Amino acid sequence: MLHIFVDADACPVKQEVYRVARRYALSVTLVANSWMNVPHEPWLALEVVHGDLDAADDWIVEHSSAGDIVITTDILLANRCLALKAWALRPTGKPFTEDNIGNAVAARELMADLRDAGEITGGPNAFTKRDRSRFLQQLDETIHAIRKQQALGALVSPSA
Repeated sequence: MLHIFVDADACPVKQEVYRVARRYALSVTLVANSWMNVPHEPWLALEVVHGDLDAADDWIVEHSSAGDIVITTDILLANRCLALKAWALRPTGKPFTEDNIGNAVAARELMADLRDAGEITGGPNAFTKRDRSRFLQQLDETIHAIRKQQALGALVSPSA
């Protein structure tokens, strides 16, 4: 059954995930390195993980499977989830796909090298209302695509 996992520590769209999950009667698990206040709902769980910086990522990979949705900005986590045939969405609504994950990993490595060399000192772009709107639309489309695939008995990761 379709489940939504949220890499939750810095996720700006948790409220949107709750709203969509409630509408579609889906279960959601927030995975974080520290406790956070979440609504008390039977379909919503908070998993607090301890350990190294990748503990939340490892937990998500261990518990997600084909047809699940993972909300994350972490490109390497998205890559691991796509390998499991889970779907991965950025909070901006841009999906990670089999077609774009290789370029995303390469760009991540390049940016890390440039930051290490002191060439880049800024962070990501500010999160906008347009990003939030695009996320809601993409999450809805993703749920419909997964449900359609499940009804047909075929489940593949997104492309394009």
